[in-house]
Amino acid sequence: MHSKIVTSPQSGLHNRLLEVVNRHRQSVSMRPVAAHSQSAFDALLLWLEDKPPRPIILDSCCGVGQSTAMIAQMHPDAWVIGVDKSGVRLEKHHAYANAQDNYLLLRADLFDLWKLLYQHQFKLAKHFLLYPTPWPKPAHLQRRWYACNAFPFLVALGGELTVRSNWALYIQECEAALKCYGIESQCGQFVSETPLTPFERKYQASGQPLWQLSAQLKPSL
Repeated sequence: MHSKIVTSPQSGLHNRLLEVVNRHRQSVSMRPVAAHSQSAFDALLLWLEDKPPRPIILDSCCGVGQSTAMIAQMHPDAWVIGVDKSGVRLEKHHAYANAQDNYLLLRADLFDLWKLLYQHQFKLAKHFLLYPTPWPKPAHLQRRWYACNAFPFLVALGGELTVRSNWALYIQECEAALKCYGIESQCGQFVSETPLTPFERKYQASGQPLWQLSAQLKPSL
């Protein structure tokens, strides 16, 4: 199985990375929440309303939701929320669904959802960010999650963060961004015995190295 490797003019950390991360760290974005994201968050509150308190796990950029279903199976005593901006991807979840009743899939803008979760004082037990779009062009730095103005909300939600990518530099830059918040990470190459996403399966089958960051987030907002 062949999959395209990430190529970029960047050979090291972006020369504006720390400047951008610190600028976002020192300010809170006032961007309004989109209506569809607010509706998704309202659906989440309704879903949780009659449920007992449990640890909450967020699976951001969940795509078709395979990872969400598998994480829910791995953590049956938690409530697992999968979020993706694409309704088309989420509609394909039926091919990956399992019998778990402890997860929910939502279509929402992650900036909005992270902000709403923070504003409503949610604290996460775990947070997964698996194979997000890498945006390898240097001009697209601020489209990478750790360099966008939503990142302070991700950090503030706390929990054990797991980021995976097939681009080593994405993991290295995420590590550097977290250091701006005083957070140390464990990073390295890994082999996935049970792939959590279709991308993970495809990348590994084509012989691409996979990279992972793990960090315990300390809320700072």
